[in-house]
Amino acid sequence: MDEAAGNSNLALDKLRTLLRSDGLYADGKLPTERALSQTFGVSRRAVRRALEVLEAEGLIWRRQGSGTFAGRRPDGWSEHVGSIVAGTDLMEVMEVRLRIEPQLAQLAAMRAKAADIERMYELVKKIYESTDADGRELWDGALHRQIAQCAGNQLFLAIFDVINRVRQDEAWQTIRERARSASKTRTVTYSQHTAIVEAIAARDPAKAGEAMRQHLLTLQESLIRITSLDHHEPKTKQELA
Repeated sequence: MDEAAGNSNLALDKLRTLLRSDGLYADGKLPTERALSQTFGVSRRAVRRALEVLEAEGLIWRRQGSGTFAGRRPDGWSEHVGSIVAGTDLMEVMEVRLRIEPQLAQLAAMRAKAADIERMYELVKKIYESTDADGRELWDGALHRQIAQCAGNQLFLAIFDVINRVRQDEAWQTIRERARSASKTRTVTYSQHTAIVEAIAARDPAKAGEAMRQHLLTLQESLIRITSLDHHEPKTKQELA
């Protein structure tokens, strides 16, 4: 076996270990080939060969200009997610979340592994400790996706990812942060997230589903309050001009 082949096998082994760990970004994205090469101590060519093997096995997929991601390549319909999201509004999104995420929490309570639950607790802590809106939104999305992923249902996860795309919209993030500030829900959110994870850790599907439902209802109520204020608030002279 030549050195190049040996390096490729080493890279493949290390990549498999990485995919089984929690070392990926929140959206499942892998580090760049250069970063992997430096981390593993092998050539970029060896990393590229190993990635080709994993892609053929359906363990990763690549998007030109965006990078490499864990899991199978999304179906073609996901390319139209942008237009789906553009044609909806926040309240429609919340209606769907209220009907899907409690079920995801229930399934997670039955299927999540100990390492998954430990990761959930870490994400809850990161949300609470974040000092800016972008950080809170990032870790909040990571927690909810971790729960969805632990449900062990790929179709549910695909639907969740469509909904989760709304988080990337600037208007959504602005309204979410205003809702948090207006109702001072930071402590409430922390306790609700903790309750969800504790129910999952206790292997109590009913309690996990209800904890998730109550959490989403709190968010929905805050969003309704904020959007109602926007609708009824009198316009300033500058806005009327």
